[in-house]
Amino acid sequence: MHLSNTEAEALFDDICDLPIVSPHGHTDPAWFAEDRPFSDASELLVIPDHYVFRMLYSQGVGLEHLGVGEPGSTADRREIFRTFAKNWHLFLGTPSRVWIEYVLKNTLGLDQPLSPKNCDEIFDEINARLKSDGFRPRALYERFGIEALATTDAATDKLSHHSQIQKSDWAGRVIPTFRPDSVIDPMHPDFADDLAMLGQMTGEDVKVFAGYLDALRAKRAYFQSMGATATDHAIDVVATGVVDDPDTLFAKVLSGASERENRAFHGHMLIEMARMSVEDGLVMQLHGGSHRNSNNEIFQRFGRDKGADIPISTDWVKGLEPLLNDIGNHPNFRLILFTLDESTYARELAPMAGHWPSLRIGPPWWFHDSPAGIARFFDTVVETAGYWNLAGFNDDTRAFLSIPARHDVWRRGVAEHLAGQVQRGYFDRSTASDIAKLLATDLARDCYKL
Repeated sequence: MHLSNTEAEALFDDICDLPIVSPHGHTDPAWFAEDRPFSDASELLVIPDHYVFRMLYSQGVGLEHLGVGEPGSTADRREIFRTFAKNWHLFLGTPSRVWIEYVLKNTLGLDQPLSPKNCDEIFDEINARLKSDGFRPRALYERFGIEALATTDAATDKLSHHSQIQKSDWAGRVIPTFRPDSVIDPMHPDFADDLAMLGQMTGEDVKVFAGYLDALRAKRAYFQSMGATATDHAIDVVATGVVDDPDTLFAKVLSGASERENRAFHGHMLIEMARMSVEDGLVMQLHGGSHRNSNNEIFQRFGRDKGADIPISTDWVKGLEPLLNDIGNHPNFRLILFTLDESTYARELAPMAGHWPSLRIGPPWWFHDSPAGIARFFDTVVETAGYWNLAGFNDDTRAFLSIPARHDVWRRGVAEHLAGQVQRGYFDRSTASDIAKLLATDLARDCYKL
């Protein structure tokens, strides 16, 4: 991705080598706890990356041929990489192409572009690099200049890998994030099992509402003791509301409630999570506007989060109004909002963040984490929310090697945007440089209390 002018290039030079702050993502803490070499190029670049395999699936490549989602898959890793290379042209015009080209050239040091003709050679070359100590997870973390990296972990996770990291002599900062979806959303397929596990892990009686809340507080405290600074919540429809009698509704949820009652309970529990954030200081993240697992056959065969998640429209104003009126004015509350509905940036999120002291707008997410998406984001939010009501950048990735590539794309987008602001006379070059550093690192540090 080339910058458009010398002003943008100069601003990018100011921030390109700053540390990477990665406050939200989905990398595996076991990588850093065990520090084992990655096994091969397919494990690294194809199998964990839903951006990659959803594109291949859209063109008729079965997930069973990509080693995705099936425990003990016997899919041949070399053949997976051949399939990827054969279809490499499908990624032209997408951010995945930009990220992976960065990884191949800058991170892995390959001097020839990927093609179907040389894919075996490149597969072997990558695998040879992965056997060296310099390409183990901890060494890559250090080479990438990562200052802090947050994983996303279920409320029932024992955090054993995080504990292993903390007990080691490695100085890297890898912290958990509390993700309670499966124990606060009765419509989650694992709700009953995970609720029982929550009770076992905390020793609280999760069959009564007060004990259930105490169990959640206990798990949040445990996550904090392991370094967590944030919670994370995924929702499709944005809907919160205070329930007058949560004890009775909780009893109905446990015995079998209607969809309306289940949704009302989940909306109430999001408010309870906000109240707990006031108590313990954990930053709350809300990812809204995704209809998840829309392909029933893929979901039944391969499980959750296999590329069939589709953006839907959202109503942030009415959906969050009960939560914000309950807790949104409290000085100890911080809520970061992420949306897949771009139409809400100028109409809803920017005006909301420009008023409520608790709100910050998360960066372009998922389908919109791209050069064009970043440009649209700045164009639609800055005039109303300014810069200080943004949350900086997080890469939100499962693909570890893509982290520096994604931050590079963001920082180039920042430089392009700010160069345009200088050229339009909105502020001078010195101010633009200060804002660039804010957007590259400082806002993320501040918003996530890192």
